[in-house]
Order: sequence, then C-alpha cells, then structure tokens
Amino acid sequence: MSWLGLDGLLVSFTDRLNEPANRAALALRDAIERESWPGVEETAASLVSTYLRFDAAAMDGDALRARLAALVDSRDWTRADLPGGRRRWTVPAVFGTELAPQLQEAAALAGVTPEKAIAQIAATPLRVQTIGFAPGQPYLGELADHWSIPRQTQLTPRVPVGALCAAIRQMTLFSVTTPTGWRHVAQTALRLFRPDGETPFLMRPGDEVRFLPIDRGAYERLSNEGPDGGAVAEPIR
Repeated sequence: MSWLGLDGLLVSFTDRLNEPANRAALALRDAIERESWPGVEETAASLVSTYLRFDAAAMDGDALRARLAALVDSRDWTRADLPGGRRRWTVPAVFGTELAPQLQEAAALAGVTPEKAIAQIAATPLRVQTIGFAPGQPYLGELADHWSIPRQTQLTPRVPVGALCAAIRQMTLFSVTTPTGWRHVAQTALRLFRPDGETPFLMRPGDEVRFLPIDRGAYERLSNEGPDGGAVAEPIR
C-alpha cells in the first residue's frame, strides 16, 4: 500500500497484469464501496490496483490507512468473488475487411490464420478489466498466451469509434476516435460513451464481453439502427 499525494491511497496486488490480480482489484474496490467509510470521496480500480481518495481536511489519513490495511489483510482477494451486478455483453463485430485492416497482421504475429484468429477471439469470454484512456473505454482480457503480441512501433493515425484492437493478450474497444499503437482487428457499431445519457459509460469493470462475428452487410444495417450496434447485455447470475 502506498500514498498518492496527501489524500490518496493505492493498493497494488502485482506489477503486471494477471487474472487473480485483476479480480483482487475489482473485489477490493467493491468491498470499500460497500463499507461506506465516512470521508472516502472516490474509489477506482485499475488493471491490478485499487485506489481510494479521501477528504484529508476532515479525517485522519493514518487512521484510514490502518483501516484499509485491515480490510486488505482480512482475506485472499485474488480468490474473492467478483462484484455483483455484472452483465454479459454480446457485441456484433465485422472482422477484417477495409474497416479493420490489421487482422491479418495481428493473426500472423499470434501464429494463427485470420480465420483461426476470428474463431479464437469469438470463443473467448473477455472481462472488462478496467475503464481508462478515454471516456468509457474498456480494457478486455485476457486472450490466450500466443496473443501476447506487441504494440506497434508507430501509431496508427486514427481508428474510429467502435474499433476493436489487440495487443499484449488484451483487447480494447474504442469509445472515441483516436490514434493507437494497438492493431485494429474488428469493427463494431457500438457507441460506449454517451455523455448525454443517464449512464454515460455503457460497460463497467467486471462485465464480460463476447464478440459475435458478422458480415459487412449486417454491420451496415446495425450501424443504422442506433448506438447499440446490435449489442445486448444480460445479467450474470
């Protein structure tokens, strides 16, 4: 555990991403939220860490640190249940074509054919490990070991909203148009960031995502049907 400035505490479970550490970060954040400690103003989970911000003018930071340490030591968070209220998303995606031109390159780096790459990605339930980089943007993981492909040495100048990109056993689904060093392997019609909506960020950490391969014609139809792009969610029970 470490201090972040005068009003923040950070609990890190490891120095590199793995499933147990991500589980621990999500579960600890959920536990802190449920504790509802007075003076705690914000919590967040990254890939392998949990952050807590408090009102330093109104409470004793050392006392809060001791309280947090006791919670951390109370159980093995790497084996804890994931937070409740999670959802399982099915998101239609067109792989390859001129919409996602780096599928073949990414598949070659992973040592598989493009067809095999599509099948493997579609068959893998991916957890929303954290939200970051851009508003509402999920980092999804993990793919199998052979998908530990590096980022590009140069940026792609632009990928559109809904781009599905791969690197280092993860995927990210872009919520805004942006440059990226990740390889663009599929395209969805889903808009994750809805600033005028009741829930601006569509996905939440701990949600599960599966990608459903579709053809270009189906993608075009879904693009015209609204911001969901054919995506559906159901509660994980």
